[in-house]
Amino acid sequence: MGYRRKLFSVKNPFDTENTNEIFLAAVRENCEFHYKNCPEYKKILDSMGFSPNDLKTYEDIAKIPPIPTLFFKSHKIYSMPKNKFFITATSSGTSGKFSEIGFDFLGLLNGLNMVLKIFKWRNITTLRPSHYIILGYRPHKGNNTAVTKTALGYTFFSPALSRTFALKFKDGKYSPDLEGVISAIKKYEHSRCGVRFIGFPSYTYFAMQLMDERGISVKLPKNSKIMLGGGWKQFYKERVDKRDFYALAKKTLGIDEENIIESFGAAEHPILYCDCKNHHFHIPVYSRVIIRDVNTLKPVPNGEMGLVNLITPMVKATPILSVMTDDLGVIHDEKCGCGINSPYLEIIGRVGVRDIKTCAAGAAELLNELEETK
Repeated sequence: MGYRRKLFSVKNPFDTENTNEIFLAAVRENCEFHYKNCPEYKKILDSMGFSPNDLKTYEDIAKIPPIPTLFFKSHKIYSMPKNKFFITATSSGTSGKFSEIGFDFLGLLNGLNMVLKIFKWRNITTLRPSHYIILGYRPHKGNNTAVTKTALGYTFFSPALSRTFALKFKDGKYSPDLEGVISAIKKYEHSRCGVRFIGFPSYTYFAMQLMDERGISVKLPKNSKIMLGGGWKQFYKERVDKRDFYALAKKTLGIDEENIIESFGAAEHPILYCDCKNHHFHIPVYSRVIIRDVNTLKPVPNGEMGLVNLITPMVKATPILSVMTDDLGVIHDEKCGCGINSPYLEIIGRVGVRDIKTCAAGAAELLNELEETK
């Protein structure tokens, strides 16, 4: 059994304190694979004076050169032939460019194991059927975005009686259908089965706001849930305080805060960060998070704000071992009172593209040099 499989087989998904050595071994194993099978990744590591052999202690994980997610939006690099990918997923591409991430079969299998454990902990998995209102994209053959695949995947953790989509594909583009969402909400108010909302917090909020403006309020079945993910994207300026969101959900839908669940992740880092009952993103055993100084990129102590660097050995098809996001965050060591002991990540906001472009520039130049030498 490889170290990656051992890591994803750990019984307690939040036992980070006792899994550092397994995580180090899995990271070293993953780094060696990409170094041997992806010339572009090898070029990047070599230029930074780093090799998999440098991963001797757990603290050495912070030395792995992080590749910005912005870089993957402009360069397609892989550690396996594309015909060996089990699936390919892309980022949402709201800026006009998108990352294309290939997944190997065993990586996806480990990912499924992760999701099952975390969903069991969060009481999401049930045999009781539900109606689904998906505040996201209706799937179609030209849409390979990770957020669309994830939202559809969520509908299999409680048997789906129906699926209503907020964003429908017509005439070559997606358009919101909030009227259809509100009609579905009113229709399922008196259903014996719960209603599960899945998708972008922005469209969820817009639908609830429209209901509130029209004086519409319902009381959905008590086992209804709101499961948020994907972030506010292009509607970041319209982002509202979580407390205001929870209050509006209670007022318009009759759903209590305890049944509102938020997740965090990225196409370039397919690890599920699911909030606890106190709405904190505890770091699971499958990943580690390093906060880096915005100017120097050096790790900062927990409690200080900086760029969020995400590390996981989950995928072999694409070298996404260590990625740098454009998110600003803080890692908190203090116990939040939910019963989980692992640190939790707080996302503060996002930096501008110009602030992270310099991070990606070095890697981009290396790839250009590599192309010239072929």
